[in-house]
Amino acid sequence: MALLLAEVEPRDYTYVCTPTGNEPPEMFEHWLNLGRILGKPLLPIIGGTLVGLIEKQMALPNWWQRWCTRLLKIEPYAAWLSKQGECTSYVGIRADEPDREGGDYLDIPGVIMDFPLKRLGCGLREVLAINQRHGVTIPKRTDCDLCFFQRLIEWWEFWKRNPLGWAEGERLEKLTGHSFRSPGRDTWPASVEGLRLRFEAGDIPKDTRRDPLNEMKCRVCRL
Repeated sequence: MALLLAEVEPRDYTYVCTPTGNEPPEMFEHWLNLGRILGKPLLPIIGGTLVGLIEKQMALPNWWQRWCTRLLKIEPYAAWLSKQGECTSYVGIRADEPDREGGDYLDIPGVIMDFPLKRLGCGLREVLAINQRHGVTIPKRTDCDLCFFQRLIEWWEFWKRNPLGWAEGERLEKLTGHSFRSPGRDTWPASVEGLRLRFEAGDIPKDTRRDPLNEMKCRVCRL
């Protein structure tokens, strides 16, 4: 969306992102790369970190309490918007995503919501073409390393690539007495420690990912 707006409706935009501090390194590099292409760095709007809020609340985000998006993205962005006066909040929901809401900030005085991709009729094919034209490759993972929505194969990939981040997940589960995954809902052990023991024993989950384009859809956020 930002790349398209810079082309067809150029003006002095403020580009923002809402990091949780738990994204893979590739996501931070992606934000930096977008800033270089756009000629202006993305402004991080930070409402805390995932780990910090877990320690403060003594609770983990999971299927039963999905507070992470609200506290780390939606509310901090709304608070930032409320200080901007009259402004337009651009939301990158595509024309082929009729079920996504994109947040509702119209109750903030002076805020206008605009959905350029919908307005200009851009679906997934057009978005991918825009990214390709600018040499932008979306990271394989754009969510948190400890996202409870990820598949078993993604937990296995996380364990292989980031042992320190994995150990942090085990620490947080022991600290709170809960698991990121859900007993009775998830297959394999629900705890991060239990998964590690299975992985260390040589068990590799089946890769259930089929359509790479479908994997680009947002799992949790409605923004």
